[in-house]
Amino acid sequence: MTRQRVSSGSPWEPKVGFSRAVRVGDRVISAGTGPIWPDGSCDSDPEVQAGRCFEIAMLALGRAGAAARHVVRTRMYITNAKDSDAVGRAHLAFFGAVRPAATMVVVAGLLDKRWKVEVEVEAVIDD
Repeated sequence: MTRQRVSSGSPWEPKVGFSRAVRVGDRVISAGTGPIWPDGSCDSDPEVQAGRCFEIAMLALGRAGAAARHVVRTRMYITNAKDSDAVGRAHLAFFGAVRPAATMVVVAGLLDKRWKVEVEVEAVIDD
């Protein structure tokens, strides 16, 4: 099977050796995606952060041919359980009509101390 790699231009991709998303066959999987804007800034609001994470992940999945309707699984890593409703609202805005399998896990910390959330998205292109 052919492997298609999608880069987002993150400085971590060449340093660590990963792709923002990878498509193999009908599956497209995003890497863990943090809430960074092109200028390196990071909004402090967890709902805005989650929305930005999903935006980045979906742009990468889109470059591999997937759309929100293809998403079958999401994972959300949050640093504070109190942010679960805000992160959930962002998830609903992107995937409410699709309703993929979803996991939200509270973790001790993420790569950047400003991040309150990081996400992963998986899709199966079935059309």
